[in-house]
Amino acid sequence: MNNAAAAPARTRGRPRGNPPTRESIVTVARSLFLERGYRGTTLRAVAGAAGVDPALIAYHFGSKKGLFADVMQFQCARALTVDEVLQGDPVTLPERLIDAVTGLWEDADFRRLTAQGDEAAEVIREYLERELLARLVEFLGGRDATARATAAVTVLGGLVYTRYLNPLPTPAALPPSEARRVLAPALRTALAPRSRPTGIARGGARP
Repeated sequence: MNNAAAAPARTRGRPRGNPPTRESIVTVARSLFLERGYRGTTLRAVAGAAGVDPALIAYHFGSKKGLFADVMQFQCARALTVDEVLQGDPVTLPERLIDAVTGLWEDADFRRLTAQGDEAAEVIREYLERELLARLVEFLGGRDATARATAAVTVLGGLVYTRYLNPLPTPAALPPSEARRVLAPALRTALAPRSRPTGIARGGARP
């Protein structure tokens, strides 16, 4: 009897049984991106470290850029939990948002990931637009929710840019608590409901 014939053939793509989850692959990839950088990390290296076929990574993430985006999104979601930030007293929401952003960027591993170049900057833009802005619009509600959320994310984006991505000496030198104190009033104004124009009646001026 030919024992070799009885051995099951190896299949590519999604493995049978209990395949590694997206999260486990992202965790392995995060370690390699931190160790080797974006350019020094290959999908084959990630597959080898995760113990999976490279086709499985292509199936889940499409490309190295897609995998890196998931790593960054995972890191953002872990450190800046929007659901938790939006809970609590609405009066202190500006402070919580600023603390969440500075807390994320003060994390050494996250800052190492963001040093990977254009790929990192693109993911951060997408996160601010698709996650934070969209969630704020939903949370605020009302006809002016988009304008208020846009103003708030603009303030937070300015904090990210001037403190971390392209730091200016003064903003970069502020302790997180001082950044909160300085920026909370501007963020509170950005989040405030817009007042409707008064004094003009439909069809002309008030008598």
